[in-house]
Amino acid sequence: EYGEFQTFQHYFKRINLSDMDDAGLEEIRRQRMAQQGGAGGGQNKQMEQQARAQEMKNNMLSAILDQKARARLNTVAQVKPERAQKVEMMLIQMFQRGQVMGKIGEEELRKMLEEISKSDTKTTKVNFDRRRVHLDSDSD
Repeated sequence: EYGEFQTFQHYFKRINLSDMDDAGLEEIRRQRMAQQGGAGGGQNKQMEQQARAQEMKNNMLSAILDQKARARLNTVAQVKPERAQKVEMMLIQMFQRGQVMGKIGEEELRKMLEEISKSDTKTTKVNFDRRRVHLDSDSD
């Protein structure tokens, strides 16, 4: 550990960051990425793809929902993320099929959330296993 610290200290003494411009910093970043190897690069690509997909989803939802409905969906996402994801996917599918005309308001979103909550209700079933104990006073 101590050896690594000295290496970093030596590295930063060699580099005077105040004299560097953006190109120099970019060169250091490229060198670091090359040192990390191909595994890190694949992970970065995957993270970039996920970020792009999330951005596209957010753009579509902004086009579908008005401001109040979007705020309500974000609130639901904080409390019940699974339910919010189902609604988001349902809205995107409706939009792609052309079933959405204009922006969806808060009341319509509430109705959709209620429908999903009705379909998602978990039924709890309790089974009682009653064991009959024969109390026989003669066996004492």
